[in-house]
Amino acid sequence: MALKGLDIFKLTPKTNCKECGSPTCMAFSMKVAQGAISIDKCPHMSQEALDKLSEATAPLMKTITVGAGEAAHQLGGETVLYRHEKKFVNRNLFAVTVTPETFDEKWEQVKGIDYDRIGERMYVEALALEYTGDADAYAALAEKAKATGRALILDCDDAAAARKALEVVGDAKPLLNGASAANADEFAALAQEFKCVLGVSGATLDELHDTVEAIEGKGLKDLVLNCSTASAKDAFEYAVQIRRSDLKGQDRTFGYPSIVNVAKLAPGDAHLQEAYASLFTVKYGSIVVMEEMSYADALPLYGLRQNVFTDPQKPMTVEPGIYPLNGADENAPIATTVDFALTYFVVSGELERAGVPVNLVISDAGGYSVLTSWAAGKLSASSIAKFISENGIADKIKSRKLIIPGKVAVLKGELEQKLPDFEIIVAPNEATDLVKFMKQFA
Repeated sequence: MALKGLDIFKLTPKTNCKECGSPTCMAFSMKVAQGAISIDKCPHMSQEALDKLSEATAPLMKTITVGAGEAAHQLGGETVLYRHEKKFVNRNLFAVTVTPETFDEKWEQVKGIDYDRIGERMYVEALALEYTGDADAYAALAEKAKATGRALILDCDDAAAARKALEVVGDAKPLLNGASAANADEFAALAQEFKCVLGVSGATLDELHDTVEAIEGKGLKDLVLNCSTASAKDAFEYAVQIRRSDLKGQDRTFGYPSIVNVAKLAPGDAHLQEAYASLFTVKYGSIVVMEEMSYADALPLYGLRQNVFTDPQKPMTVEPGIYPLNGADENAPIATTVDFALTYFVVSGELERAGVPVNLVISDAGGYSVLTSWAAGKLSASSIAKFISENGIADKIKSRKLIIPGKVAVLKGELEQKLPDFEIIVAPNEATDLVKFMKQFA
């Protein structure tokens, strides 16, 4: 059971030195119990106390790293069942299944999915290498897949074939996804030898639990738990029960991230796989494996994932600065709006559609929409003028035409006073009218 604040307080030095950043040792203990700070923030805690508290105060779900170098991704580490309770910690990964026969075609499709959305790179993070019965061909597939720079999943329950592949890609720290009750000893030995994460499956939840316990008994604690592939209903039950048993039941045997293979739940049905991928993005699939993924598939899935794996207490923002659109140079006019990510992408998208060169200037408006930031005092004539002055925008851009959002047209007069060298132009209220407005303006 996780320790309470009072249990932790009994082991503190009780000096109230404030060096941990908390006013008292009791306040520090309460924060540790809530998971807000780590126990080692106290510089005077004895080693005996640290050893005693480290496991008890650690997150119930272990954080696992799959892949190496730039392809390394963290999974798990979750502390809540529902995003609104706090936030989800490590986003799930999307993987595409490949075989020796399909690799070239699917890789061409996969590498075409690579774009930025709100400052985050969107791409297929992992390739799931499906074993089809030829160990030599599987090792060759592993070598080709390693060259892509993506995280690898060795979806193979044949220990001899898995070893051949690991001898080629072991240093890439793949997920060896093949352990079961029947071969747990062999695969645990392989995972220990190559120091990689081990995927464990079970015919039932009870069998999965027993297999994980047996593998943990061998000293392996870097695991990923497979959800059932018998049906979507069973897979959903596995995903939910694993997470609930860990976080609510405090069963550390199930305290690992999970993998869901929707390619096996709906083989050949791309639309159903997309629906299942959406479901398990929301409900606890740390890795979601699909048969294939097109650009059209990726757009809604990555948008959903980004929404789920953001902090609900912090608005999504873009970095303040100058964003030249449509090949804008120093002579192009200036348009400005807030740093709220949704506003930025809607406005920038319409400006790009207009095809007119323009320098979009984003100032710090607290991550609010235009009217909200104006009402909160975050967007004002003073804040816009200050941002332009402090960032030397007048020196970087020769144009003296400044386009402001139509919903804050009230700022026009004050801006003319604060920026006497600029011509202040009021844009339409709605972003959808920007295309026509910009073409007429040009």
